[in-house]
Formats: sequence, structure tokens, C-alpha cells
Amino acid sequence: MRCAVGCGHIHKGADIGNGLDTVRGDAAHPVNNGLACGRGIRETADPGGEWLTRPLVRKDGELVRATWDDALDRVADAIKGVNDPDDVAVLGSGQQTNEAAYALGKLARGGIGTRNYDANTTLCMASAVKAYSDAFGSDAPPPTYDDIPEAQTHVVWGANPAVAHPVMFRWIADSARDDDSRLVVVDPVHSETAEMADHHVQLAPGGDFALARAVLAGLVDSERVDEAFVDANTDGFDALRRSLPSVEAAAAEAGVDTGTVDLLTALFDDSTLVYWGMGVNQSVRGTATCRALVDCCLASGNMGPGSGPFSLTGQANSMGTRVCSSKGSWPGQREFTDPDHRRRIAQTWGVPVSRLPDDPGPGPVGIVENDPSVVWTVATNPLAGLPDTAAARETFEDTFLVVQDAFRTETVELADVLLPAATWGESEGTAINMERTVSRVRPATGLPSGVRTDLDVVAAVGARVAPDLFPETTLDPESVFDEFARLTAGTTADCSGISYDRLDDELAVRWPAPDAESSTDYRYYDSETGTWDFPTPSGRAQFSQYTNAETLPLPDPTSDDYPLTLTTARAADGYNTGVRSRDVDDPGPVPARLNPETVDTYSDQITDDRTVLSSVRGSVSATVEADDAVPAGMVWLPIHHPMTNELTIAAVDPESDEPNYKQCAVALVAPETDASVPNDEPTPAEVRQ
Repeated sequence: MRCAVGCGHIHKGADIGNGLDTVRGDAAHPVNNGLACGRGIRETADPGGEWLTRPLVRKDGELVRATWDDALDRVADAIKGVNDPDDVAVLGSGQQTNEAAYALGKLARGGIGTRNYDANTTLCMASAVKAYSDAFGSDAPPPTYDDIPEAQTHVVWGANPAVAHPVMFRWIADSARDDDSRLVVVDPVHSETAEMADHHVQLAPGGDFALARAVLAGLVDSERVDEAFVDANTDGFDALRRSLPSVEAAAAEAGVDTGTVDLLTALFDDSTLVYWGMGVNQSVRGTATCRALVDCCLASGNMGPGSGPFSLTGQANSMGTRVCSSKGSWPGQREFTDPDHRRRIAQTWGVPVSRLPDDPGPGPVGIVENDPSVVWTVATNPLAGLPDTAAARETFEDTFLVVQDAFRTETVELADVLLPAATWGESEGTAINMERTVSRVRPATGLPSGVRTDLDVVAAVGARVAPDLFPETTLDPESVFDEFARLTAGTTADCSGISYDRLDDELAVRWPAPDAESSTDYRYYDSETGTWDFPTPSGRAQFSQYTNAETLPLPDPTSDDYPLTLTTARAADGYNTGVRSRDVDDPGPVPARLNPETVDTYSDQITDDRTVLSSVRGSVSATVEADDAVPAGMVWLPIHHPMTNELTIAAVDPESDEPNYKQCAVALVAPETDASVPNDEPTPAEVRQ
């Protein structure tokens, strides 16, 4: 698995040694039916990156070889040596199996008791999570992949699935080719997805919330509201209607004309799927914009098979992390502060309720700002992925840093203890894709000597830190999944009807699955009766009231000193901060795409296609590529280059804690005038041979 589409692959291990001989799509897998993208095949069969093979500990400033017992004892001593459990920060990842994510959350919340625990899914999906939960009473999209062929209109908003989710985009493109169907892309950049669209709406950077509100106002003005659906199944629409701006005012704020709003509004006459991604989520207005897109679907009656709001998840097991890991809710989406849920969790884990933290914590940016004494990162690279990484680096340099990873990263270079872990193809467990489908993950090759699975490492630390939390040092993945599944019984994310045996038979099962026969397709809707039931207190979907989003300014507006707007997005070969597709020692200057007009305007700051990009937070060397797909006044940078986030701002959405990566003010500086670009070479760690 390489992204959240969740394709099933068939792997054939090498006859001699470790590694894989061949990889192909699994024709029997119900998610992808044999389809596979080039990146998924390539990065599985022949992954780049430098593979870690041995535990390392820092002595006299250098990382040196250690035994596993020595490394684990140092980790445990550091964790047990703090006076306050919140002095320990744990950062997990959507790169773990469900079993490893569940065990890590169990240790962080129930063994250590820290509120400073999160996963890098908060950096990409938290705004959508909050929006779904507020509107429907439960996280995750109502539609599934089965709805894509049934939709007539496909609106892709702030996402580029042609690059990020190629297999899924094939289904979208195939459906949009039908005579009565269309694909419309909303994005400041003329992306690869926009290139294949019937219409491309090029709004102003940061104009997503205003445009979504303009569409809502347009639905009201043109009498396109599905009054029967709204009256029967929702709350709050009258208040929302009164709060809407005029179409003209909202369109002007979004940087489009009213004719564009009319076009978007008319799309909702047909069965419409609205997909969105990081371009919407990664903003201080991210949750409000996600809610506005959900509201467009609710108001127009675009709920039910072939329609609805469909957020696109990035990492392979982001959904699993959300459901399993006790990150933003207890397993099964149990409410974090609900006394009954807390008692159930404590009873299952055998810990006092008082040890469980009172809230989910401040998110990764807030965790770093809290200056923890100990930081443990698992399958994540925060020193490339966090915004304003220079500030994050200062924090990490002052902590006892434990890095658990399969690959050498920028974060590895600062580690006090390095724990080499297995990757996909070496691990046993399960994962959940973006449409709620649980699939098995099986090892295709044995573990290299000196490497342990994430689950094994978490259990080994747990045995030293909280001996009664885990039954034994090495946990069986199936038993961990069974414990998780039992804990979800009766919840909105019920997985209690899923087992390894069932997955062996069916290959993949969607939750909610409350018994061994059920697997839910479109959520909240009973197709036999045509009725709706949402897990909210009223049983009805909730429209948003947008309490402060309209007045919440973007945190880093352009100025005379920083006149250009930086945006970030995924490149075709990027994955998990790019550690499999670039050189950690020498990633080179960051490639910057600029409109030819911008290149001409700032030609004095560009020498031989080289420049320096500068923000209030830092400066980095860049190469310049003229590209008219990028609007004038914008700088496009790949999200997985380690220098990109030297420039981004650590402001977060007040509701979701997701950072505002997308609209940051930058300037071009002639290369010879800049003295702040770091030239230090990282110190190599030991890697797999």
C-alpha cells in the first residue's frame, strides 16, 4: 500500500535474500480489481531510500551501534525519568498498520498518560475529520468508490488525484467521460487533474471558503435547495441561510466572477460527488471550508448513492490511524471526554481512568511548541514535514529524541536513539483506506537481521514502561486487532464483525461492520426504506454556522517585502516526505514552479534558473521552472522536499489544529545576496545494505 486508495497487491519474494521479485495488482481484491499505479509498483518492488538496519544510540555526539536491549532501555529510562507524563511527546503516522497504531496509542494514552500524542494525519486530514464529525456525528466520508461510476458530476476541489491517487482518478475520469457526466476542477493551479477536466475554476489562493459560500448562496438564490431533504433530515439550515453573503460579494472575495458561481451552482442539479484534499484542509479556514462543501451537498440533496462529500486521504493508513490509535478519539470514534467511553477504555486496558489524558492534545504543531523533554517519532519525519521546520528543529535539538523508522530521514540525524523498523511488505496486520475498507497486510519477505516490526518495538517499550499494559513483550497482530475490534462494538466505527478469518475469505471489508455478515456501503442511508439516520443527538445532519471563519484572516498575507504567495502540493514521485525518491544527504535546491510572467517580473532575482526563496521564517535555494499552469504571483513547491517547510508558517486551524501550509508569503532574492541558506551536510546513519 502506497497511498490511501488501498490497492491490493500481490508480492512475490526474492528467491535469495530479502526483497521482492515482482509486484502486481491483485485482480481478486475488491478495492482495485487488479489495477495498480506505476508509483505503487515501483516503490514496492524497488524502493529507494536508505534502509536502517541496526539500533543506534548517541554517544559523544555520534550515533553508534547498540544492542536492542541497550537502545530500548535508554528509551524506557528517558520516558520513566520525566516528572510529568506530558513531558513525553509521541508522534505516530499513517504509515503504521492498524495494530501498531492501536498499540502505540494504547501505550501513549494508557501507559504513559500523555496528552502530547498525535500522528501526522493531523497535518493533512484533521479539518475534514472535524467537518464530518460536526455534520454527521462521525468521521469518514459517506460515499465509497462504488458511488464514483454512478455520479454524473465530479467536482475535484483543492486536490490533484491524477498525481496523488492515480487508480482512483481513473475511475473518476472514466465516469466523467459518459455523455451526461462532467469533471470540474477548482484549484488556483492548472494541475494534471485540471488538464483533463471539462471546466477548470481558477480561484484566488485562499479563496476556497468564500467560493463555497458563494455556491451555497447561489443554491438559495436559484431555488436549487432540496427543501424536502433539508426539512426531513437536517437541522440549522434557516440560520445558515440568514448568514450567507451575497453571491456577488463572496465571488469577489474568491477571485471569480458570478458566472463561475452560476456554473458551479448548476452542477448540483445532478448527482454530484465533491472530492477535496489538502488544498482545502491545510488552512486556518480548513474546517469551515470542509463544512461549507458538506453543506453544499446537504442543501442540494446530494446525499445518497452516487453523490456526496468525499474527502481524499493521503497516507496509506491515515483512516486507520484516525479510527484505531486514540489520537483524536478513543478507538471506534468514542468521544474523548465522555465518562462512559473513558471508563470502557480504562477497563479494557486495565489502567485507572485518572491516567487517561483529559483531552486529545494540541496537535503536532502545538506539541512541538510545548517543548517536551522526550519525543518519540514513529514512521514519520517531522523535520521535513512540520511547518516552520527551523523552529521545530530547535525544539528537537533540546529533547531526548527517539526515532523509529525504516528509512534514514532528516529526523534520524538528530536522534538520541534510533530504532530500525520494518516497512510494508515486511509487516503483518491490517490497514483502512479512505473509503473505510479494511484489508490485510502480509509480509512478502522476511525481516532483515536487526530489524523489528513497529508493533514489536512498541510492545518492547511498553514492557519496560508499563509492564501490565501488554500481556507479553511481543504481541500477535491478530490478537491486537481482535482487542481493537471488540472495543469498537456499538460505536459509529464498528469493526467488531471483522476478523482475520473474514478478511482471509473476503480480502476487504468496509466498516461499519457490526456483525460477521455486514459491510456498510453508503453511510447513514437505508436503501431499502429510503430513510436517513445520522449519529447526532437529533438523528439529523447538522448545517454549520461558521462562527468566526468569515473574519479569520489568512495568517501570512503578502506584503511589499514578501509579495508572492507560496503553495505546496504533491509531485508525482513524492511519498512520505520523499525519503524513497530523493537523496537525504543532498536533496538539491527545491524546484519552484512560477508563471512566466512572474519569472519576467523578478528576472533580476534569478540567475541561471537559480534563486533564493525567502519568508519571515527562513530562506532556501531554489531552481526556477517557468510554468503557465501556476498563476502569476504564486510559487509552487513540492510538499515532500525537505526545504519547503523552512518557509511555511506554523499557524493552525482553530478547530482542527491542522497547519496553514498553502498560503504563505515569500520573496525571490538574488542568490549571491543570501547568506542564510544552510550548507551543513547531515551525518550519515547506518543503513541497510
